[in-house]
Amino acid sequence: MSRPRLLIADDHRLLVEGYRKLLETEFDVVGEVEDGRALLELAPQLQPDVILLDVSMPLLNGIEAARRLKPLLPDTKLLFVSMHADSQYVAEAFRAGGSGYLLKSCASSELVSAIHQVLQGRQYVTPAISTGELAQTAEVRPGAILPQLSPRQREVLQLVTEGQTAKEIAGRLRISVKTVEFHKTRIMRALRVRSVAELTRYAVTRGLVSP
Repeated sequence: MSRPRLLIADDHRLLVEGYRKLLETEFDVVGEVEDGRALLELAPQLQPDVILLDVSMPLLNGIEAARRLKPLLPDTKLLFVSMHADSQYVAEAFRAGGSGYLLKSCASSELVSAIHQVLQGRQYVTPAISTGELAQTAEVRPGAILPQLSPRQREVLQLVTEGQTAKEIAGRLRISVKTVEFHKTRIMRALRVRSVAELTRYAVTRGLVSP
């Protein structure tokens, strides 16, 4: 029988190398990417059985990437491996199409076990996160991490807080500079912030960008 195919999406090279060394004895690690946009490009080509992905990734965070990937790869299992232990992230990850969620601090045996469980069609949540708190968070409406923002606005928010200029964002998203500025203004109004510095703090606290 062929071995399950894994794709790893994480911008921390040491972690990725550790994942590969740990997992390649049981699985075929078919690719590695460092940002959410590269994941959207490569995953449909490779058709992996499981994608290990971080929440906080450059250019497009893991939750936004998952929302777009799931309709394209409905049979691929999305297993989040994150530093964020807040149940709000777990709930949002599952709403985006995730099959499992565990922490980067987990033991190697837990990671392997979680992969096997999602491959068998089960959901997995690390025991380090309270199931009672998660049940309460699940009642919160979708998009709780970034309320009131459209998918395009969430994209613009991440790129702005990563320090990209309006011209760079326009080129990446294939929209006009004027449209970028329009979205930026609407975002700041919706989130009630008055500067890019405040916007960046907002994004960091919600795991969209790394500190």
